Order: sequence, then structure tokens, then C-alpha cells
Amino acid sequence: MRKFIFNGEIISLLFSGISAVRSTRKGPRDWRTAMLWLSWAATLAAAIGTVVYEARDKQLGD
Repeated sequence: MRKFIFNGEIISLLFSGISAVRSTRKGPRDWRTAMLWLSWAATLAAAIGTVVYEARDKQLGD
């Protein structure tokens, strides 16, 4: 769990999620809002995949 919490990509993702929530509250609900959340979800998947890949690579390297 610690590997997820202290990873820079995950921390950056949390801040961008806060920004996405704020823009969803303020802005209009149109196709751009959907694209914002779709891109955030893709970034989330990539960040989690990177952390898992690095953890596996570290285990195999030991």
C-alpha cells in the first residue's frame, strides 16, 4: 500500500482529480466534462499499472 501512497504519479493524479472535481462543479456539463473524466480515468489506469509494474520489477530484481 505504501508504494501507492508515496508514488509521485499517484500524488499528481490526486491533485488533478481535485481540479477535475472543481471544474465539474463550476463549468457546463457537456462533452468536454466527459472527456476530462475519461482522460483522468486513463491516467489513473496508467499510474496504477506503472506502480504495479515497478513493484514486480523490484521483486524480480532481488
